[in-house]
Amino acid sequence: MADNTVEQKGGRKVSKKALAKSFHNWYYGNLTCFSQEHMQTFGYLVSMLPIVEDLYDDKDDQQKALTTYSAFFNTEPQIGSMIVGVTVGLEEARANGEAIDDDTINGIRAGLMGPLAGIGDSLIVGTLIPILLGIGMGLSEGGSPLGAIFYIVVWNLLAYFGMRFAYYRGYKLGGDAVEALVGPDATALREAIVLVGTMVIGAVAATWVSISTALTLPGGGTLQGTFDGIYPKLLPLIFTVFCWWLMSKKKVSPIVTMLILLAIAFVGACVGFFGAATIATAA
Repeated sequence: MADNTVEQKGGRKVSKKALAKSFHNWYYGNLTCFSQEHMQTFGYLVSMLPIVEDLYDDKDDQQKALTTYSAFFNTEPQIGSMIVGVTVGLEEARANGEAIDDDTINGIRAGLMGPLAGIGDSLIVGTLIPILLGIGMGLSEGGSPLGAIFYIVVWNLLAYFGMRFAYYRGYKLGGDAVEALVGPDATALREAIVLVGTMVIGAVAATWVSISTALTLPGGGTLQGTFDGIYPKLLPLIFTVFCWWLMSKKKVSPIVTMLILLAIAFVGACVGFFGAATIATAA
């Protein structure tokens, strides 16, 4: 029995079988049911399912634990494997009675998914894949199949073992972080984690939400220029808060929220408040 568990202080331990199944669920299914509304949420949920089933015997406890992982998630899948591993360690600690709550876990997820996505996009998408494709295209000169074979074999080996290393390294880090998260400074640390996650979401909104007005003022100049002089990115902030209010306070679904934004963009373009590009952004 000892051979089938991972050593860690506490009562309940995640079995090696559950860890392996969790990793493979993420490796093969991180884009499960991918959509603009959920991104990798369901892939993450599927990867945590074997862990939750292994740690909790009661169905209600399993359902409660899985609810934590229904929050929005999106990152670069290869490097992002580490985040899944970290939360496995935290979930194991929570199952053993440690003071790890939903806000702590989701705060860590939100705080890590942006930075690791940036690292992964630079290293994997921007560097490794182009290098492998360049080598593969060189081997394919004259119609040789070696280039395609090279890319398929090498990429899948690197992706699999790289993701596996990141996952298990994250699991170890998650276990090591438990002491800090439940120690005397735990409350301040959890609040800091949630704050970092909020800052990441705010930075993403300021970077990717592109809304401007084409309205000109009677005395010359544009309303957008006035906004920029007073409060840059004011319109993206208003629309971000408006979306948060709809989904958080009014419980409007993300799909309906997007339709509302599309309607606002269409009406605004018709009356001259928005430019045509705003419709494309809203869509």
